[in-house]
Amino acid sequence: MLDGLTVSRIAIERTVRLVTTARLREAVLLDLVDPDELDALAEIEGSTSNRLRAQDRGFGDINPHEMVFGVPHANFINAAFAYAKPLSLNRFNGPDRGAWYAGFELETSLAEVTFHLTAFLADTGVYDATVEYAELFASFAGEYLDLRPHPNHPALDPDGSVGYPVGNALANTTRASGFYGIVYPSVRNPRGTCLVALVPHAVQSVVQGKVYRLVWQGSPDPHISDVR
Repeated sequence: MLDGLTVSRIAIERTVRLVTTARLREAVLLDLVDPDELDALAEIEGSTSNRLRAQDRGFGDINPHEMVFGVPHANFINAAFAYAKPLSLNRFNGPDRGAWYAGFELETSLAEVTFHLTAFLADTGVYDATVEYAELFASFAGEYLDLRPHPNHPALDPDGSVGYPVGNALANTTRASGFYGIVYPSVRNPRGTCLVALVPHAVQSVVQGKVYRLVWQGSPDPHISDVR
């Protein structure tokens, strides 16, 4: 399946992943329990958290030995692989295994999340929402399948019903071949580039950046501002 495709050895100092700020907050229950109840709270969280289950005993298609520990923001890295859409595909991962998606440029990451959120609002028929996203910077180095020389590859079809099944099969073959992930032209920003890491240990040197607020007020075009 990789025949004729390009494999590149890359070293990228900074990419941008956007995650909702809700993922950065401590559990709301922490302020509602006494210190002597924290063990019970941890047990409850462990029974409901995909990330904790994946780290402890595996979850879906994730094995616990794949998780990362002892590195900055390991929880964010592990969560990206432990959580996926339960009933649908993303471009390069399915419901049983997440992935770390990032853009080479902030504008690309914003274009990607804006597209998907706008599509969700279109399904509801109401363009009324406010969402805040935080930047997570990360670096990458290693061998990656490189679709930039192959912009017409069917995995990059803008129609998810066409591109996503092909992309998932391609990602499975890429990971089984020992490559860290895929670099590809952004489907939502024609001038941008994206990267998907298919294994947790590929994600390096994670730090948090700015927070951006996306506001839809009756229009499919959100107002985007940084929250200082």
